[in-house]
Amino acid sequence: MKIEHIREFFFSKTTTRIFGIATLLVFIASAAFAQEEVVEAVEAPPALSQDVANIMWLCLAAFLVFFMQAGFALVESGLTRAKNAVNIMMKNMLDFCFGAVLFWAVGYAIMYSSGDSNFFGFDSSLAFLGSANAPTDGDGYATSAAWLFQVVFAATAATIVSGAMAERTQLKSYIFYSILITAIVYPISGHWIWGGGWLGDMNFRDFAGSTVVHSVGGWAALVGAIMVGPRLGKYNKDGSVNAIAPHNMPMAALGMFILWFGWYGFNPGSTLAAVGGISHIAVTTTLAAATGGIAAVIISWFHFKKPDLSMSINGVLAGLVGITAPCASVSTLSAAIIGLVAGALVFYATLFVERKLKIDDPVGAISVHGICGAWGTIAVGLFGQNAIDVQYWDSETAIKDGLFFGGGFEQLGIQLLGVGVVLVYVVAIMFIIFFLIKKAVGLRVSDAEQLEGLDLGEHGNSAYGGFVMEKTGPSAIITSADA
Repeated sequence: MKIEHIREFFFSKTTTRIFGIATLLVFIASAAFAQEEVVEAVEAPPALSQDVANIMWLCLAAFLVFFMQAGFALVESGLTRAKNAVNIMMKNMLDFCFGAVLFWAVGYAIMYSSGDSNFFGFDSSLAFLGSANAPTDGDGYATSAAWLFQVVFAATAATIVSGAMAERTQLKSYIFYSILITAIVYPISGHWIWGGGWLGDMNFRDFAGSTVVHSVGGWAALVGAIMVGPRLGKYNKDGSVNAIAPHNMPMAALGMFILWFGWYGFNPGSTLAAVGGISHIAVTTTLAAATGGIAAVIISWFHFKKPDLSMSINGVLAGLVGITAPCASVSTLSAAIIGLVAGALVFYATLFVERKLKIDDPVGAISVHGICGAWGTIAVGLFGQNAIDVQYWDSETAIKDGLFFGGGFEQLGIQLLGVGVVLVYVVAIMFIIFFLIKKAVGLRVSDAEQLEGLDLGEHGNSAYGGFVMEKTGPSAIITSADA
């Protein structure tokens, strides 16, 4: 073959294409082979154990519930007057500071004193969190994670009272109260229901704390508000009510949204484990909050001829409180109904407490947490379904079907008993506590301090430094003092 023929063969278009395609195929095959070798060389990451997943979920839920302290601080401060904002923020901060230490020292040991009396006990191994260094216990839970989740619940119960007693309570008296409710009052009733006590043994169901947390705080708020008395100017001599306007409704609304967000740790976190049912609980929580807000805004619109934001905020919170006990035991439709009832209930309960009972509760804490907490707990006996509840409990400890699902009065009776017992217990012990505090150091600030504001009287500073009120009354405006 001549050289010209050889050159023509190798450099023809057809031959060039064939070589190009062949080279590309070789390259692809080589890359695939190399990729296969790389994939085979990389070891798969170890699977996340259920114990580790549980601990991670419990800690995350605790962080969310802790953030609710910010929500409470904003709601309470926004619904009261500007001259008391620092005082309210201080009380919410100290609730957690003192509460965490007392729950670490004694409260947790009382609440989870398993093996002792089902009425009251004390497990010394849990005092000062003595076993916190153990990675997990026999059930796969870390004691430290369990304590962290429970301490934020204890702080929530304590801080509910702050709003009901706002604008006229001495700070030192409030600190004594906060210490005692976290160390003794909350842990005892918590032991009865969650710590292996007698109500828990009866299958009283309070999944996330409508009674354990919210009603305990709500009934304590009721006693505290009665004992400290109403704010100056709240009631006239003839018993008529004077409205005391809140100072910052956007702040209160933001606090409500923070609380709603934190509730996704409160309710789903109460599974205490990373399980599939978390999503169902999140859905029931969402629906009850939404329908609670809808009910409150519609009723307030009808009653006041205008939609009231403060009532709507409390309607959302009422729905959240109401679904806290039954969130893992009811269907989504039942959750929506529970929220609707809670939103209506909080509206009429707030007016009844203020106008008929003449109890001054600036933020509606008694109605939101006490009354709607009781409603949510009772709702388990009305709307609860064994088929849903059994996902989280074995067949022996799952609830009976509620009254509206053919279960009769058995579970409803248990729920009513628990609500009544906790109400009597908290009212009785809190009356003793507030009575002793009142006799020892006093509860109420002076009239002059009330008029001046607790921020200046108790703390010597202001939440809004550099601003002054130009005039008083409904048309009051705040301007810069430097203007």
